[in-house]
Amino acid sequence: MPPEGIVYLDHAGTTSMDPKVLEAMLPYFTQRYGNPSSLHTVGQEARYALDEAREKVANVLNCRAREVVFTGSGTESDNAAIHGAGSALLETGNQIITSSVEHHAVLHSCQYLENQGFDITYLPVDSYGMVTPDSVYSAITDRTTVVSVMYANNEIGTINPIPEIAQAVHQRADELKRTIVMHTDAVQAAGFLDLDVRRLGVDMLSLSGHKIYGPKGTGVLYIRRGTPYLPLILGGGQERERRSGTENIPGIVGLSVALEAVDAQREESSAQCLALRDRIIQYILENIPGTRLNGHPSQRLPNNVNFSFEGIEGEPILLGLDMAGIAASSGSACSSGSLEPSHVLLALGQSAELARGSLRLTLGRENSQEDVEYLLTTLVALVSQLRQLPTLATTGI
Repeated sequence: MPPEGIVYLDHAGTTSMDPKVLEAMLPYFTQRYGNPSSLHTVGQEARYALDEAREKVANVLNCRAREVVFTGSGTESDNAAIHGAGSALLETGNQIITSSVEHHAVLHSCQYLENQGFDITYLPVDSYGMVTPDSVYSAITDRTTVVSVMYANNEIGTINPIPEIAQAVHQRADELKRTIVMHTDAVQAAGFLDLDVRRLGVDMLSLSGHKIYGPKGTGVLYIRRGTPYLPLILGGGQERERRSGTENIPGIVGLSVALEAVDAQREESSAQCLALRDRIIQYILENIPGTRLNGHPSQRLPNNVNFSFEGIEGEPILLGLDMAGIAASSGSACSSGSLEPSHVLLALGQSAELARGSLRLTLGRENSQEDVEYLLTTLVALVSQLRQLPTLATTGI
């Protein structure tokens, strides 16, 4: 029997808002609604909330409060990091190094800068989607200014060895006697992995509120003190002139409460999701032939499952699951009537045909064993049915 309500397995896409987060935000919509730049009491109430939220984020990141910049999204944080550091160091070099499996917020930023004359190096990954410190070290030249490698992949969940990569970057920078900024997109890592920027060794780090049971339209960019940076958004000079615009106090308060909560529950949430994740992986591999697990078998996020199914498109799987009350996502996207395979899966060396048959399942703290058993029963039957319908399986209709 299906569980009551929707079985939501797309937490990498977004999460519901924690009721405690909403409760913390509400007064700043209607009661403490002041502009934090104003000198009157109403404005200073908002300023106090802003300062308190910054301290909470800094405590999780183990950094100085003044190194925390609030943004409008993880995408903005990624854009600002790459454009900001790259532009600030343009006189010393124009090479930016990233990986071929980054989120589009990073890849499209790099592609834009490439059109502006920057030299972008897209590092290959291994068959698990992992970037090695040696490959980063070898790619650095006397023109390198920024290295951006994601902490955990948003599609396949593979975790990169960021402390080792950062060490390689800083070692090479010392050898070349130049400044190279190390950035990591930690949007998917938050809530499951250690975000201590000192242990990670990064100069910049990006976060998003709505991936951690916080509000949409909120993000964080950590910028280590002394890191060269030019602002992406200009205006009133807010956020110590690193991101202008009147601060979104309700959103910032909500993000800080959400980040504090998921960090405190990190071990418990990871253990819960890991047990459910491993149950899904083992059952699907044993009961659905022609299935490939994408991503690293162990060095992956505890809530991430990504499969490719031979002989079937991802879209009909998603539609079938949705009709059964299960929300999931696919590594492929339907655009202008044509299916484009995931750039991440192609970078792993997967064929375009197999990559089009991908399914991403991402667990959250509200998922139960009952949810997983219903998913498994439904998915096994659905894949079998779709494989018996060649037209449906190949056209995605």
